[in-house]
Amino acid sequence: MKEFLKVMKAASDPGRIKILKMLEHRVMCVCEIHTVLGLSQPTTSKHLKILEDAGLVKSYKDGLWVNFTLSDGRQNPYASNLLGNMKHWLNEDPDIIDLIVKSAEANRETICGK
Repeated sequence: MKEFLKVMKAASDPGRIKILKMLEHRVMCVCEIHTVLGLSQPTTSKHLKILEDAGLVKSYKDGLWVNFTLSDGRQNPYASNLLGNMKHWLNEDPDIIDLIVKSAEANRETICGK
């Protein structure tokens, strides 16, 4: 039950749901995510940590960048099921549509000046 609750708690926050929906479309770094969502970098990092601990996202280093992507769900069947269903949820929501457009335009080099 512990793993189930971890996934459900991770998915219980609107900001974290928005992150999952953005990551369905592309790999993103923290600076891109926090810019699109209008959240502080520490808040965004905290959300990503919760999602990663629940097995919903994974990160990998690429030079100066730490990239975040959706997990494949292998480590947690509850995460896998949630991610599979999320692909079909909220796709017609105007806020999610707007968020996806903004996330496609986010550019880490421009945001971070590197």
